[in-house]
Amino acid sequence: MRTDLCELLGIDVPIVGFSPSEHVVAAISRAGGLGVLGCVRFNEADELDRVLTWLDSAVDGRPYGVDVVMPGRVPAEGTPSDLGRLIPEGHRDFVERTLVRLGVPPLGSSNPGVLGWLHSVARAHVEVALTHQPRLIANALGPPPPDVIEQAHAHGLLVAALAGRADHARSHIAGGVDIVVAQGYEAGGHTGEIASMVLVPEVVDAAGSGVPVLAAGGIGSGRQIAAALALGARGVWMGSVWLGTAEYQTTTALRDALLQASSSDTVRTRIYTGKPARLLRNRWTSAWEDAAAPAPLPMPLQNLLVSPAHERLMQSGDPSVVPMPVGQIVGRMNAVRPVAAVMSDLVSEADETLSRLAKLT
Repeated sequence: MRTDLCELLGIDVPIVGFSPSEHVVAAISRAGGLGVLGCVRFNEADELDRVLTWLDSAVDGRPYGVDVVMPGRVPAEGTPSDLGRLIPEGHRDFVERTLVRLGVPPLGSSNPGVLGWLHSVARAHVEVALTHQPRLIANALGPPPPDVIEQAHAHGLLVAALAGRADHARSHIAGGVDIVVAQGYEAGGHTGEIASMVLVPEVVDAAGSGVPVLAAGGIGSGRQIAAALALGARGVWMGSVWLGTAEYQTTTALRDALLQASSSDTVRTRIYTGKPARLLRNRWTSAWEDAAAPAPLPMPLQNLLVSPAHERLMQSGDPSVVPMPVGQIVGRMNAVRPVAAVMSDLVSEADETLSRLAKLT
């Protein structure tokens, strides 16, 4: 199973795997795919620098990528504390009341939460990445600003951007993006309103033959990879499936929640970042659906509001409240296995499916 994406990225199989875990990323790259590290969790540039230094050696000379969260238009932005003044007190009160009602204990020390949603922090992530050896920089919010694309190209890096509509893809390509990720409604995290079966061929047609398209959303098996290739994608972008791997180091509560969830146990909501994102459905997400709940704030204010609460929820030990972006493919994640085993099964099943389909002609 090879496409021209393999030559472009220097990989063996057309599987790009996103993860916030450097251990998962390294394992994906060593197994022949392209592991992509989600950088949003790094508040400090020095911390990301240390992780990328480790990753440079842990991939055994194989390529890897990084993923940032950077809006194409630079927002008016101060420090996190300045932005905090824009968060209504009623929203803060609602979050605290909800945590108490859910029985979530306070942490022993204060935590500023995840600041990687801020444009300035994402830019710092890019600057650090350019001092290391990634093959690809991806942006979860469409194309990064033009100067960032120019910087990446000057360093020999490819730029990828997620698209939820065909017109997004055309705009990305006009702005200099090298790879378009067509992310369907089924996907975890930020995702649009069009399902993958419809979206992927629309984006492929919009991109034309010159720009490769990766299919994302609802892909967790070799059969689904084969389907993505049949729709015209040159490869796949997979994120949720790696949350169930042995290399993904997480809490017992989150592990249990993922293993117990079915494909219907997710919800697309703005409560995580202020933009529509798919999360595990649980008592925390249900609280925001109550008629008395305030409307989510725009990005980045919503994440600044809930990020400290997310830390408390994650450390609570309760699977029924853990806040986690995950796609509808979570229903297939019913066992913890090493990344290498997952990759092997994906490739074997895709090859078998493609061979079976070839016999139909």
